[in-house]
Amino acid sequence: MTQTVMVQGTTSDAGKSILVAGLCRWFHRNGINVAPFKPQNMALNSAVTATGGEIGRAQALQAQAARLEPHTDMNSVLLKPNSDTGAQVIIHGHAIGNMEALEYHHYKKTARSAVLESHYRLQQQYELIVVEGAGSPAEINLREGDIANMGFAETIDCPVILIADIDRGGVFAHIVGTLALLSDSERARVKGVVINRFRGDLSLLTSGLEWLEQETGIPVLGVLPYLDNFHLAAEDAITHHQQCDSEKLFKISVIAYPHISNHTDLDPLQLNPGVDLRFVRSADQLSESDLIILPGSKSVRSDLIWLRDNGFEAALHRHLRYGGKLIGICGGFQMLGTTIHDPEGLESEAGSSIGLGLLEMQTTLQAEKQLTRMSGKLTLNGTHIEGYEIHMGYSEGEALSRPAVCFSNGVDGAISEDDQLLGTYLHGLFDQADTAAALLAWAGMEAAAGIDLAQQSEQALERLCDALDEHLDMAKLIEVTNTPVSSTHPE
Repeated sequence: MTQTVMVQGTTSDAGKSILVAGLCRWFHRNGINVAPFKPQNMALNSAVTATGGEIGRAQALQAQAARLEPHTDMNSVLLKPNSDTGAQVIIHGHAIGNMEALEYHHYKKTARSAVLESHYRLQQQYELIVVEGAGSPAEINLREGDIANMGFAETIDCPVILIADIDRGGVFAHIVGTLALLSDSERARVKGVVINRFRGDLSLLTSGLEWLEQETGIPVLGVLPYLDNFHLAAEDAITHHQQCDSEKLFKISVIAYPHISNHTDLDPLQLNPGVDLRFVRSADQLSESDLIILPGSKSVRSDLIWLRDNGFEAALHRHLRYGGKLIGICGGFQMLGTTIHDPEGLESEAGSSIGLGLLEMQTTLQAEKQLTRMSGKLTLNGTHIEGYEIHMGYSEGEALSRPAVCFSNGVDGAISEDDQLLGTYLHGLFDQADTAAALLAWAGMEAAAGIDLAQQSEQALERLCDALDEHLDMAKLIEVTNTPVSSTHPE
């Protein structure tokens, strides 16, 4: 009989996504047919499944941890914010429209059916489902109709593991306070606590752990250490990673506008030892850049206004006058054109905006979203490239006669006549080492080299799995999940 266990956090970014990924790899390593699941996700980092559906990036990573092909049932509801109060709603991988927060609150009953359908289908295929909650179960203003945390756990009657981040401080208050805000039945289903990102001498924490178990009656399943130089794709938060000896490195600036999306495109550059990559929100930070990247955006026209209001347009022109290179990805590519039309008001109020005018093309936003995995060759030097498209716009114009990528059935993007600008709809363009090296060489990096992101992710997942094996009481965890494992590791 399929078992389900849910990981909930005392706060956002407590480590839910990473713990679910680690558990998926650990159970897979120990012979269990396991799958990840997130009922409701709010994130601007997403991935495309083989069947053309859109799910949270974290669930794609968790599928990799379980050695599965990502599927839309692994994230049945995805919310992609496009304003402070609204979001695009994606059900079973496909957008159904935009909703304001109150409207979505009333829609939850319908979304709940989609969540339970996905969970049921996963039950038919796997021995164990490891579920990731969202935010915190103690958000009492969101309790009514909850489908993301305890509302889901109560409906399907599954045990819960609570994870808390000690690195941000106040971990005992986070845990005890969260439990105090749960109902009796919700509190009773919390079967274990995991403390995440601990630095220092564990013996100094022992008395606190003993007090916590006595105070709550819930066992501490373990304390996970802070893993230095550890990186897996973030669900949404930008990791402001800086390299050492930055004066010796190739300097890349990524403009972090308010609705930046799929910034995981830049992960391979952050991990590259020859690159100093920075996310910037001030135009004066662009002055020493070798390469500037305009990333994806969930609200292109409003982010374009923000870009102008904050002086970035003049700074970009100055960068190009001095011979710098510029790459636009998806929404950033659309900004490089002359005009962006949104006749149906898909992202904001209906209307048109003047683009940066750096490429002779115009874009019209359309309701049908393009969700496709693609492979082809860079026109720069014929290097193989793989990636995925997630966009609602259709671009046309003279600039597209000089494409950046050639596919077997068409082309994508553009390279400017002066060879200073490159734009593409393709996400993941730095994920393969050879492709990244070709793009960095084009941008002017000497002895350019890329990294293999898939290999890096595999190494990180194995390291995470080993950390769980060493620092968690896996016997207790097996008891919580009621999932017997094999005595040997199949891998």
